[in-house]
Amino acid sequence: MGKMGRSLALMGLLLFGLLAASCGKPAAEQPKDTAYEVVDIRGDTVRFLIKPKRVLTFTTGADEVVLGLVKPERMIAVNQDFMDPARSNVAALARQVPNTIERNPAVERVAALQPDLVIVQDWISMDKVQALRDLGIPVVVSRTPRSIEEVRATIRLIAASLGEIERGEKLVNRMDEELTAIQQRIARVPAEKKGKTVALVSIMPGYGGAGCVFDEIIRAAGGENAKALAGNRQGQAMTKEQFVACNPDYIFLPSYHDPRTKEEIYGAEYMSDPSLSGMKAVRENHLRYPWARYIYNISQNVVFGIQEAARVLYGEEFNQPPDRHLTVAE
Repeated sequence: MGKMGRSLALMGLLLFGLLAASCGKPAAEQPKDTAYEVVDIRGDTVRFLIKPKRVLTFTTGADEVVLGLVKPERMIAVNQDFMDPARSNVAALARQVPNTIERNPAVERVAALQPDLVIVQDWISMDKVQALRDLGIPVVVSRTPRSIEEVRATIRLIAASLGEIERGEKLVNRMDEELTAIQQRIARVPAEKKGKTVALVSIMPGYGGAGCVFDEIIRAAGGENAKALAGNRQGQAMTKEQFVACNPDYIFLPSYHDPRTKEEIYGAEYMSDPSLSGMKAVRENHLRYPWARYIYNISQNVVFGIQEAARVLYGEEFNQPPDRHLTVAE
């Protein structure tokens, strides 16, 4: 089947699903004052006649935001990694969503699920975004947060897309309240324990420098980001020589505490390099393994990433369960 044929088939599938979803509901029952518009980060206006009820996103971070704003029944699919409680803080909610998808799924897979809202982040190909929109699927492009302030903006955009602006403000407020509470606890940590330099060893080689959420997590926890101090920025991979030169007090290796995961394998292979043996963190046995789901978090649950960093740096007084999730869903 040619490209035109596939497009027509997908369009037919989507239209059939939308018609089936509305079957049996008289037009008089459809509220006339519920239509709204959202302008996404690319400046595109996305229009909705009613609040979406078959939502999916392309990333785990956006999934967490959606699940912090609405009940699982308003999602048609969730990231497949969220089903495993060893890798997810929202597994109990994710299991209430009827379908799972991989990160950045194919257009055909998305169309088959007949969503009435797709949320993607700004690294997704605009060709894919346009292909979905050509099928009549509302697509909102959100930012990949690089700071806690951008997390707030992303929550507000996703809330507006869901038709839940007030809930968006409530969730931002909840996040800020939790952030204040954690920072008050960190303020009581003795000064001599703070200010330690931390370097991230990540399966994402360009992550962990200045201008990313991890940088803010470490500083909010009372530490200093060694990569940022060395001039490394988000998106720049650090060579082994540069890593040795930054010589941090602590090295963070995000982990799901399962040696079979790609994160564990990458970290073990990276640290097996003999050239790293003279680093201060290696000599002083300051290799630390924060839980990856929290330390990589870029949703409202980033506040638990700060607490996770504090736990690793300061001890068990900052312990927390692995299923913490901020929500205002009603």
